[in-house]
Amino acid sequence: MTKATTAAAKNESPSAAAMWAYLAVLAVAALLVPAGEPAAADIALPPVNLGDTSFQDAIAFPGWLVEETFSYYHANQFNDYQGHDRPGSNRLTAMSAVTHVAWISNFRLLGGFYGAEILVPLAVLDFKTEFGPNDHDHGLGDIAVSPFFIQWPEHKLFGLPFFQRLDLLFKLPTGDYSSHSAVNVGSNIYSFNPYYAVTLVPTPRLEFSSRLYYLWNSENDEPFYRLRANNSQPGQALHLNAAASYEIFKGFRAGVSGYALQQITDDKVDGNDQAHSRERVFGIGPGFKYKIDTWLLYLNSYYETGAENRPEGVKFVFRISKLF
Repeated sequence: MTKATTAAAKNESPSAAAMWAYLAVLAVAALLVPAGEPAAADIALPPVNLGDTSFQDAIAFPGWLVEETFSYYHANQFNDYQGHDRPGSNRLTAMSAVTHVAWISNFRLLGGFYGAEILVPLAVLDFKTEFGPNDHDHGLGDIAVSPFFIQWPEHKLFGLPFFQRLDLLFKLPTGDYSSHSAVNVGSNIYSFNPYYAVTLVPTPRLEFSSRLYYLWNSENDEPFYRLRANNSQPGQALHLNAAASYEIFKGFRAGVSGYALQQITDDKVDGNDQAHSRERVFGIGPGFKYKIDTWLLYLNSYYETGAENRPEGVKFVFRISKLF
């Protein structure tokens, strides 16, 4: 372990490099028919980080991070493209465990430290709907890797401590997938999901963090068989995590965090745009962080609203991290 790593671990400086995980929700391509509208292919976005990272997100130092993130998501409501609840008894339960290993070197690049990371998810999905998928799946999800990120050390913004990180994240089609199943933990596509994270520290006890992502997806050359298509492609999207926390006593922080997702281009089937296919959702809720030496514990809960073309429910995230 480097001297820089040891110093970072011994300090009470909060930490951790590129804490990224995702809930394996809606890895499904099914033929969904909104009430009163012509049949259209609803190609779900792949799983992304919605609220899986929160407090002091952009603060990290050279060394290693090993982290496990557990997520539970449940929804009894599926909204159409207008945000209206689809009729009938519909339910989704999703659970995931993501193993995350990140490394920040002492090599300086563009004024920051070079790093890399990998995230390996396991997921369980259970759908019961009256309008489409009724199935379950479990197994390995789509592995995410970043061969390149830069973690900048502390700078000043308006005289206040300011941390930032730029991460070029890629998701690989490693997850379990079948074109004959309406529910899959894998997406069968490649995704480019880079992000920029910042943390501002107005006072020693108060911090504000945010992480903005862009999502691009490749074509799926084995789409769900009911589409009767040669390929499908989820649209592009932006999604954001934001959080604020206050240190109540040494090592313990409480605060609020939230997320937002907005799809910015239409899904495509055989190269044709699909009208009314864009997804949107917002989530917000309380959480806390507890630091014990080089161990970090996080618990966040989220309550969703404003969903379009996706479920609307509740989510709970527990993370345990170890710094080396």
